[in-house]
Amino acid sequence: MASDIRTSELKSPVDVAEYLFRRLHQVGVGGVHGIPGDYNLVALDYISKVGLNWVGNANELNAGYAADGYARVKGISAVVTTFGVGELSLLNAIAGGYSEYVPIVHIVGTPSTLSQRDGMLLHHTLGNGNFEVFADMSKNISCAMAKLTDPHEAATLIDHAIRECWIQSRPVYITLPTDMVQKKVEGERLKTPLDLEYPPNQADKEDYVVEVVLKYLHAAKNPVILVDGCAQRHRVLDEVHELIEKSNLPTFVAPMGKGAVNETLPTYGGVYAGDGSNQGVRERVESSDLILSIGAIKSDFNTAGFTYRISQLSTIDFHSNYIRVKFSEYPGVRMQGVLKKVVAKMGQLNVQPGPKTSNEIAHKDQEVSHDHVITHDWLWPRVGQWLQPNDIVITETGTANFGIWETKFPAGVSALSQVLWGSIGYSVGACQGAALAAKELGNRRTILFVGDGSFELTAQEVSTMIRQNLHPIIFVICNEGYTIERYIHGMDASYNDISNWKFKDLIPVFGGTEKNSRTWQVKTKQEAEDLFNDQSFAKAERLEFVELYMPKEDAPRALKMTAEASASLNAKK
Repeated sequence: MASDIRTSELKSPVDVAEYLFRRLHQVGVGGVHGIPGDYNLVALDYISKVGLNWVGNANELNAGYAADGYARVKGISAVVTTFGVGELSLLNAIAGGYSEYVPIVHIVGTPSTLSQRDGMLLHHTLGNGNFEVFADMSKNISCAMAKLTDPHEAATLIDHAIRECWIQSRPVYITLPTDMVQKKVEGERLKTPLDLEYPPNQADKEDYVVEVVLKYLHAAKNPVILVDGCAQRHRVLDEVHELIEKSNLPTFVAPMGKGAVNETLPTYGGVYAGDGSNQGVRERVESSDLILSIGAIKSDFNTAGFTYRISQLSTIDFHSNYIRVKFSEYPGVRMQGVLKKVVAKMGQLNVQPGPKTSNEIAHKDQEVSHDHVITHDWLWPRVGQWLQPNDIVITETGTANFGIWETKFPAGVSALSQVLWGSIGYSVGACQGAALAAKELGNRRTILFVGDGSFELTAQEVSTMIRQNLHPIIFVICNEGYTIERYIHGMDASYNDISNWKFKDLIPVFGGTEKNSRTWQVKTKQEAEDLFNDQSFAKAERLEFVELYMPKEDAPRALKMTAEASASLNAKK
């Protein structure tokens, strides 16, 4: 049973729940996702009290996906569930956040400390008196855990968990028992902001690594820069852009790094993914004698089925907790400090130009009429022509994830996808979270491309978008099922088929009206072209929902190659 701190001992008493939500507000959280349940209801009363917005999602899994999308745009997020049934429904999304380095604060309302101590037979339990089993399940997908069972420790535990969430850029798990919600802690602590600065590297060690990097960089005849997902997750994009602009080296991104680099820079050369690379990219990267690899995640889908042909002898890897120069590793050295000093000291380098990118549509695909179906070869460059600076683009695991590799972004575009974890349906929830974050930041356009099969998993979250008055542009790619699965195995198998919904008819079901939403159906290139040229559509002053029809067996080139490699790997004995 939780013991009280005597109020007379506190300069500025504040309830534990209020302290928690005020700390979240201080680090940039504006909206809290989740589902109410009887073990968290009293805690939820504090959300509006501290100036936060309660989002309220259709289910816990969607709430987790939404928190993920929100964090990728805003920097950190929070989601609240109830003990057992609620938190377990969320775990797939939290595991995705852990896998892809997304900072999500997961708050679980639990039974009282007294009930737990006495092993009471409560609802939402396994009926065996074990109240730790669900926390144990979250342990391996959380970078820190805070069990708030003692008011003397609660504020310290909250501060530590939120800081670790930010610094490590991964989910944390906080339990809030019902009898702890209104316990008092020291509110004076709130006057001191959390220290979210990364710990500095040991100076002499950092300087040594910088000198080693510079030695190889100056000796290189045709170095290049390759930026990947962890450059975004660990917040080094300012340093990365300084390096790109000062060095003038050809710069490429891996699929998970899409959106990390200003693609309008003259040295930007496109997406490198082994055999799935943009035209001319693979040859340029693989012929380089030194690759500055920043934040690499060399997973199967991020490398087009492990088709990278880069020697470690030609690579310097920059990571959040170590630097690897060829085969020499320097643990405990963060990339931020090293990159800053490399930029400051590097001087003139040997620069060989790289390929140029554009959104030019191939000649064979340029004809537009009412007789021509929409193909991936036409769509993705055309999307690049239509996008605007600072858009947020979310792509679902499948055709959209691979197709977006062929889209050159305007400046400031953010790309959200789940290349490593790859949970289908993720993007719909992530769109809601991203759109909410965009609204808080000043209404950047939020654009979603999702396949029909994936959409059917999490479609309910569109109702949350409507209720929260969000205005994303949603393209549902209608191609009769799971295209990526078809290319891996079972092109005509019934298990890759889906029910063909009347997707746009869902919008009024979810609360859409003529005032807050609009629906479209496009089946030909001409209809798509007319839509892209519609200025009222482009303004996104309401939720815009598009059924976009494509042939069942059409897919981006990179998807076909990656699926073939995946099928081969699955078949190995």
